[in-house]
Amino acid sequence: MEENKTYTQSERDWAMFCHLSAFAGYFFPFGGIIAPLICWMSRKDESEWVDVNGKAALNFQISMLLYMVLSIPLVFIIVGIPIMIFLSVFEIVCIVVASIRASQGEIFKYPLSIPFVQ
Repeated sequence: MEENKTYTQSERDWAMFCHLSAFAGYFFPFGGIIAPLICWMSRKDESEWVDVNGKAALNFQISMLLYMVLSIPLVFIIVGIPIMIFLSVFEIVCIVVASIRASQGEIFKYPLSIPFVQ
């Protein structure tokens, strides 16, 4: 994928929606994974830009879920509470930044993201 390639407004909007759809996780169980998955699957064959951003959003959400689950046992020894708070704030900031970058046609690499979907 070319970094300097220009994408249509529709492609940039769908890429942005792939990232923003992760906020569904705050309203529905597993919505943070299901919504980006649906968004990505619906447009991945039509646009390379949506495909790349959808995979990135999905990988980040799966990674965040994994980190949250791994921090649950740490809550019992108190250290897990600040970790979970940090992960929640970190997730929100990353989603917003990735959405803005995708809408501008720029690549954003999520930090701490494990590449599950390739």
